[in-house]
Amino acid sequence: MKMIGLARLGRDAELRYLPDGTAVANLSLSYICGQKKQGDQYPPSQWIDASLWGKQAEALAQYLVKSSVHCFCLSDVRLEEYEGRNGKGVKMVARVDNVELGPRVGGNDQGSAPAPAQRPAAAPAARPAPRPAPNFSDMDDDIPF
Repeated sequence: MKMIGLARLGRDAELRYLPDGTAVANLSLSYICGQKKQGDQYPPSQWIDASLWGKQAEALAQYLVKSSVHCFCLSDVRLEEYEGRNGKGVKMVARVDNVELGPRVGGNDQGSAPAPAQRPAAAPAARPAPRPAPNFSDMDDDIPF
């Protein structure tokens, strides 16, 4: 199954390397999956444990920080059983195919994409002087239609 949408990170990306040198970033993604009910403070969310692999993991891990919102394209989305403190449980897991970085978090240097290079503001173009409105008496009466 594939899934595309905006998700908020629940923690900073955890970058690690496999013995063969392949980079893997583990992510905890929260997707909003419904409308909040009366009395609830937040809408319901679905948590997905996802992994980002290879050069993308190395390049993007520094931008994938807690609370930042990005657009993720996930594949191989599935349920997995696990053994926890409270017995058996089920969690959603997926592989990240693509990430589109969202805006920076709180205006600090952490967050998503680096700020684009600032361009100097161009001087406003000079406007031509407005032409006077046409006078109906000056118009030609020989209109062919």
